[in-house]
Amino acid sequence: MILEQPEKLVEQARAARLRAYAPYSRYLVGAAVLTAAGDVFTGCNIENASYGLTICAERVAIASAIAAGQRDFVMLALVTANGGSPCGACRQVMVEFAPDMPVIIADEQGIRQTLPAHALIPGFFGPEHLTP
Repeated sequence: MILEQPEKLVEQARAARLRAYAPYSRYLVGAAVLTAAGDVFTGCNIENASYGLTICAERVAIASAIAAGQRDFVMLALVTANGGSPCGACRQVMVEFAPDMPVIIADEQGIRQTLPAHALIPGFFGPEHLTP
């Protein structure tokens, strides 16, 4: 099973990275999220000439899973050329759905680190903060 072999999830993220649309930054990013049902959803960064409309690979993968009716995330892998870390928006989306989910950060050579999503964004804003 993929959960026992995070390298397989990284490979799916690496393949998604090659589909990125990044004509401006040329910084290709791929992500793959594993659901509790055992399904994997991938995403790549999609840039836009209006930079604020760019969407990150992590959010594409998570949004694809949600659109397919899945919200129980087990693990996420992220691959960039240099092992770059997720942006703040992606970190917030990850903790919204799975604060304890392991996030694997890899570069072209392999896994660099694995952290729980909540460790990427200490003091994150969650649903409990919306209660008066």
